Parts: sequence; C-alpha cells; structure tokens
Amino acid sequence: MVPPEVRAALDALRRQTLERVQDLERDRSRIVDASRSSNADDEHDPEGQTIAWDREQTAALLRDARARLAEIDVASARLDGGWDGSCEVCGGPIPPGRLLARPTTARCVGCA
Repeated sequence: MVPPEVRAALDALRRQTLERVQDLERDRSRIVDASRSSNADDEHDPEGQTIAWDREQTAALLRDARARLAEIDVASARLDGGWDGSCEVCGGPIPPGRLLARPTTARCVGCA
C-alpha cells in the first residue's frame, strides 16, 4: 500500500523540478544572448571560466533536470495506474519510509 503522502511528495518534487528547468532555461538563454553580443575571446582568458563552459554546464544541468522531471512523471503515472507499492524486481513491498524519502523509486532497498 502506497501512503497518500507519496502523491503529495511527488507533486511537490515535480513543482520544484519544473521551476529548476525553467530557471535553467532562462540561464541558458541569458548565456547565449550574452555570447552573441560579445566579441570577447573568452576561450583564452586566463582569469576565469569561459562562456562555452557556462553554456555547457547549464545544458548538462538542464538535461539532468529534464530527466528528473521525466522520472517524476513515470512515478506519477505508476501511482495513477493503481500501483500497490511493490518492488518492480522482487515483488516485495517497498517500505513506506523509503517511498516518502524517494517518491520516484520502484525498487526496495535490497533490489536497488
């Protein structure tokens, strides 16, 4: 049996992750816009990181956040489908505490 608090935890996690995606998209746009309006040779600037590095780091963080969002959506769909909280590997029950701590999990501790 899946505790009802798991749905609330998933919903909160989805909101937080969606905000993260939106923030990163804004950051990426800001970085791209800044690089268009600058002719600085930041690739050879010994004083700090490059615009290219900022852009790639932001892109990687954005990919991770989108993957997390997809993971959350899969977990929500699992709950919507009537999932009973059993492990997808061994079929045993996943303890409620684990589901609350990791609401996207579909595996018990032993199988994870």
